[in-house]
Amino acid sequence: MTLNHLNLTVNDVSDAVHFFQTYLGFKMADGHQPNDALSVLNGPDGFLLVLMHNRFNENGNSAYPDSFHIGFYLPDQATVHRTWQQLHDGGIALSETPRRIRKTFGFYFRYDNILIEITTASKE
Repeated sequence: MTLNHLNLTVNDVSDAVHFFQTYLGFKMADGHQPNDALSVLNGPDGFLLVLMHNRFNENGNSAYPDSFHIGFYLPDQATVHRTWQQLHDGGIALSETPRRIRKTFGFYFRYDNILIEITTASKE
């Protein structure tokens, strides 16, 4: 079985599309026209990411659990540092710098109430 997609609810779909395209290498899915309600993106590895406006949370469940996060695995520490710098230079709020975390090297940050992990294997 293959995981097909992940649906994330966001406050501003257009802004989130820009974020995922600019900093995390996503592209608009073929045949999909972005709009302010829903957009479908392809990740660098072909993974589908659906960004849906949180107004569609009809039961009011618009917050993620504290420990919920999405993680991106990069090839090496230099790429982790470059990604951190690009986010920083782009004005994305970062509360920490890359560091050793258990057996990985990376950092966490929040974007639109989504906790995001950027990591790679730690050199020991």
